[in-house]
Amino acid sequence: MQSKMIYTFPKKLRNLTFILMGLGFLGLAYGFLMAPDTIEEAQAMVAEAHHGDEHGAGSVHGATHEDGENHKTQDSHHETENAHAATSEGSNQHYKDDIHAEDESATHHQGAKDEVSHGGTHNVDSGHHDSDTHGADNIGHGSGHDDAHAEHVFNQLKNKPWAALYVAALFFMMIALGVLAFYAIQRAAQAGWSIVLFRVMEAITAYLLPGCIIVFVILALSGVFHANHLFIWMDPEVVAHDKLIQGKTSYLNVPFFLIRALFYILGWSAYRYFSRKFSLAQDQAPAGDIRNHTLNFRISAAFLVFYIVTESMMAWDWIMSIDPHWFSTLFGWYVFASMFVTGITVIAMITIYLKGKGYLDFVNDSHIHDLAKFMFAISVFWTYLWFSQFMLIWYSNIPEEVTYFITRIEDYQLPFFGMLIMNFIFPLLVLMSSEFKRANYIIMMVGIVVVLGHYLDVFNMIMPSAVGDQWFIGFAEIGGFLFFLGLFLFIFFTELTKQPLLAKGDPYMGESERFQY
Repeated sequence: MQSKMIYTFPKKLRNLTFILMGLGFLGLAYGFLMAPDTIEEAQAMVAEAHHGDEHGAGSVHGATHEDGENHKTQDSHHETENAHAATSEGSNQHYKDDIHAEDESATHHQGAKDEVSHGGTHNVDSGHHDSDTHGADNIGHGSGHDDAHAEHVFNQLKNKPWAALYVAALFFMMIALGVLAFYAIQRAAQAGWSIVLFRVMEAITAYLLPGCIIVFVILALSGVFHANHLFIWMDPEVVAHDKLIQGKTSYLNVPFFLIRALFYILGWSAYRYFSRKFSLAQDQAPAGDIRNHTLNFRISAAFLVFYIVTESMMAWDWIMSIDPHWFSTLFGWYVFASMFVTGITVIAMITIYLKGKGYLDFVNDSHIHDLAKFMFAISVFWTYLWFSQFMLIWYSNIPEEVTYFITRIEDYQLPFFGMLIMNFIFPLLVLMSSEFKRANYIIMMVGIVVVLGHYLDVFNMIMPSAVGDQWFIGFAEIGGFLFFLGLFLFIFFTELTKQPLLAKGDPYMGESERFQY
C-alpha cells in the first residue's frame, strides 16, 4: 500500500493529454482560419448554409434549426418576440409602455447601429422595437438596413471561434472554482468523511490559476485590443448610441471590469495557495499540534464569504454582461450551482479512476456514495434555480427579460432542451437509487453525462448572446473542449504527483478512514 501513496503520472496518460491539446489546438485554429474576413465572405457562408438546408445537406457555419428555419432575418425574429410579448393578458400594454420609455431615451432610433456592432444575439434590440417601428425603420433605411444586417451577421460569424474558445476556457476554470468551494466548505464545516479526498481536491484546484489567467487574457483581448465583439458594451460606438448601456457605464467600463477580474482571481488563488500550504504543513506537524488545521478552518470560513460575493459578481461580469440589456437576480446562484455540481462530479470520477488504478485504497464505497449523493442533490438544486429563473421571467413576460429564453427556445432547441435532460432528468432517475450511488460504473456514466450537460449549460449562457443564430458545434467548439480538457488533466495529474495521496496529519483522518454510511 505504501507504494501506492505517491501517484506516478503514466507516460501513456501524459501523451494522451498532449494529443488532446494538439487536436484541440488544431480545431480552434481551423475555426479561426475559417472565420470570414469580409462581409461578402459572411454573406457567402450564410448563402451556402441556406443552400445546404434546402438540399438536406446539413449546416455550414451557422446551422441552427432542425426544422429548416435557419437564419431568420432580424425582422422576423423581432416580430416573433413581439408576438410572444403580447400573448399574456395585459402584457401588450406593458410592452408598448416600455417601447415608449425607450423612445424617449432614443435607444430604439439606433436599432440598426446595435445590430451592426453587436456580435451576438438579437436580445439587444428586443424589447426596444415594436414591429411597426421596425417596419418604419426598414422603409426609411432601405438598403442601409440590409447592410446593417449583413455586418451584424459578419460580426456573429467572427465571434464564433472566439466564443467557442471562451466557453471552453470558462467551463474548465469553473470546474476548478466549484471544487475550491466544495473544499472550503469541507474545511469550514470540519467534516470528517471527506478528508481522504483532500489531495484529489487540491490537485483539481491547481488548475484554477492557469485557467483564470487564460480567461483574463481573453477578457483583456476583448476590452483592450478589441480582438472580438463578445462584449458589446466594450465598443464605444455602441455605448454612444445606447442609453441603457450608458446608464451602466459606471460599472461596465473596461478598466473597472479588468480590475474586478484581477481582484477575483487574486482572492481565489490566495486562498487556494494558503489552504494547500497549511494542509501540507499539518502533515509535518508533531502529534497533537493542530495549529495549521485551525488556521485552515479560519481562512476557509472567511473565504466562503468572499467567494459567494465574488462568484456572483464574476457571473454578472464574465457571462451576463455579454448581453448587457438582460438581467436576472438569480443568475449568480444559478452559475454557482452549475459549477458546484460539475466540480463534485469531477471529484467522483477522478476518485473512481484512481481507485481503479490501485490508488486511494483508503477511499471506500461510503465515500463514493456521499459524492454521488451530492451529485444528486445539487443537480436537483440546479434544476430548482433554473426553473425559478425561467418561470418568473416567462410568467412576468417583461420584454427585456423574456427574450433571453425566447432566443434559446427558438434558436437553440437541441442544446437548450438537451441540457435539461442531461442535467436533471438523467441524474435524477439514475442516482435516486441508493444502490446505484455505490456502483462505480454507473457514477462514471452519469458523471460523463453531467459534465457534458453543464458544458452545454455554459454554451447556452454565452453563445446566443455572442453569435446569435449562427451557432454550430463544429471544429472550434469541439477543439476548444478537447484542448482545455487535455490542459486540465495535465495540470491535475502533474500536481497529484507532488505530494502523498493521504492528508495523514489531519486530526480527523481516523474518522475519515473509518467512515461508513
